[in-house]
Amino acid sequence: MDDGLYERITAYEGQPAATGGQGRDPVNEPMIRHWCEAMGDTSPAYPAVAPPTMLQAWTMAGLSGPRRTGAYIELLELLDEAGFTSIVATDCEQEYLRPLRPGDRIGFDAVIESVSPRKTTKLGPGHFVTTRMDITADGEPAGTHRFRVLKYAPAQRRSRAEEAGSQDRAARRPRPVINRDNAGFWEGVARHELLLQRCTRCGTLRFPWLPGCNACASADWDTVRASGSGTVHSYVVMHHPPFPAFDPPYAVALVELAEGVRMISNVTGVPYDKVRIGMPVELEFHAADEELTLPVFRGSEG
Repeated sequence: MDDGLYERITAYEGQPAATGGQGRDPVNEPMIRHWCEAMGDTSPAYPAVAPPTMLQAWTMAGLSGPRRTGAYIELLELLDEAGFTSIVATDCEQEYLRPLRPGDRIGFDAVIESVSPRKTTKLGPGHFVTTRMDITADGEPAGTHRFRVLKYAPAQRRSRAEEAGSQDRAARRPRPVINRDNAGFWEGVARHELLLQRCTRCGTLRFPWLPGCNACASADWDTVRASGSGTVHSYVVMHHPPFPAFDPPYAVALVELAEGVRMISNVTGVPYDKVRIGMPVELEFHAADEELTLPVFRGSEG
């Protein structure tokens, strides 16, 4: 790699990535309803205002939007030339300054905020590029959206001998990300209990586990043990990509529990092509390996 590359790419810090951008549509109730239905958010606050996490949605150009040009594309092309030819989104941060209401016209400006020194990752060596978008609604500051990508050089593939030597490990299911917000859920699974959060202020059940209530915003909660009964609300059959820990084709379902919340898991006990919307299912716990237990749902063709 060029020793002077870092100096050249950091020269792009502070340069605009978008100037005078305008949202394609004003904030509107149909998009808010679609978002809330997809996310399962039943808060009575919507659609009088838009969910805060929709902040970026109003700035997207869409599949037919104009081709991006300018400093940001120049930066990515420079990294391409240096061998960092692949890209993956890593995380985003949002700050909300005021609610967005139907009829608001959205404007935005974006800047290349930072380019990291060369980092070593499992994907390969690369640089993290962070952009910051400042968003306005009818000319008033409405929020900030930071988006970070890794521009990296793909790590060299291991030899067949190395791959064969690690076959057992590669065949293990991916580990769930456990943090302070969901640790109690996985502790329950280890005890063969499916625990749902319950807001102690308004009694609303929620899943997945979250720091606060979608209905009343309270941060206080306890748990209830789900009965395990449910029905298939929707499903997909996975054929690709191939992965040693899975044996496609297999069905992945959005299961509506008897308690009213929904969760995603595998459907077992019936062939993948027999899974149907409305099929009754019952919770069971699958030992994926000696360290990992997962909640799945057994279907019944009857």
